[in-house]
Amino acid sequence: MPDLEREKRMARQIEDAILDGEPVALQTREGLSFLAIRMQSADALPKGTVIILHGRGLHPDWDTVVRPLRVGLTENGWNTLSIQLPVLAKNAKYFDYLKIFDAANPRIEAAITSARTNWPGPVVLLAHSCGSHMAQHWMHSRAKRTSELPDAFIGIGMGATDYGQPMREPFSLDQMQFPLLDIYAENDFPAVLRMAPQRLRALDRGGNAKNAQLMVADSDHYFVDRGDALVQAVAAWLDML
Repeated sequence: MPDLEREKRMARQIEDAILDGEPVALQTREGLSFLAIRMQSADALPKGTVIILHGRGLHPDWDTVVRPLRVGLTENGWNTLSIQLPVLAKNAKYFDYLKIFDAANPRIEAAITSARTNWPGPVVLLAHSCGSHMAQHWMHSRAKRTSELPDAFIGIGMGATDYGQPMREPFSLDQMQFPLLDIYAENDFPAVLRMAPQRLRALDRGGNAKNAQLMVADSDHYFVDRGDALVQAVAAWLDML
């Protein structure tokens, strides 16, 4: 089971420190309440909503990747909704997290429902690292049986696992019927870099003219000190939708 007590502790730590955006409680169909941070673009006519899924064991206001994107994209005309994914203890590895991927499904669906209910325009699902594993698991296991598909998907640092723990669920980038963006860092984790050509071939097989793969120079898996470059790359691709 996910560590709900750890989630509550993280929520208490970050809610009062949120300077940009509004903490809200989303609820799954099963009645579970979880933290999200909602931020609306200042544009009179926002372009749509980007739902942000953080990496393993983190939270929806993480200072690298997540916060730069959830704040920076609003400056580029997009609303953002950053959600809390299920977490385990700090020392949990990729194989441990496989057991709770199902727990992310109703949260992703609740976020998409909230975005479509509250804001007009397309809904884009953006996921970093382990968040991309959870997003792809949802697409495999439930998305084909629901009307809550996103209008586009962005995966950042896809394929990150732990040493000696290879991916158990392959990405299905060639099966998605909507535009896909694969972003990785120049100095990303070895598995992410090694699988980049494979992911690119899958994007090409998918056949969507808007599919793309981008590498952000001089950056690591967490885009430390390169948040602006990451936001610029994502925003430029979003503008082509």
